[in-house]
Amino acid sequence: QVQLVESGGDLVQPGGSLKLSCTASGMMFSIYGMGWYRQAPGKQRELVASISNGGGTRTNYADSVKGRFTISRDNAKKMLYLQMNSLEPEDTAVYYCNTDPRLSFGWGQGTQVIVSS
Repeated sequence: QVQLVESGGDLVQPGGSLKLSCTASGMMFSIYGMGWYRQAPGKQRELVASISNGGGTRTNYADSVKGRFTISRDNAKKMLYLQMNSLEPEDTAVYYCNTDPRLSFGWGQGTQVIVSS
């Protein structure tokens, strides 16, 4: 059974940094493109960053986070990361990891990021 567990969310001041982690189990992690998604209150879940399968040589970012967020992966550990810098209040959301493109794997519980002074 596939399980995706996100961690690392916190309350942080504007301009601060956080690093999110996602632990995958029950799946051949390296063969999947992966992404970080987020859902802000009252809004639809959106893809903010993605990384290609294998060595992860290709990454893509939503315009709203480009230049501030960095996605990476460690296939040996089955881990996905999101380094978030220069955080803004608009980044406040629950963050989730999953495959990109989306397949049939369910969502984890997510990790809450709150950017506020």
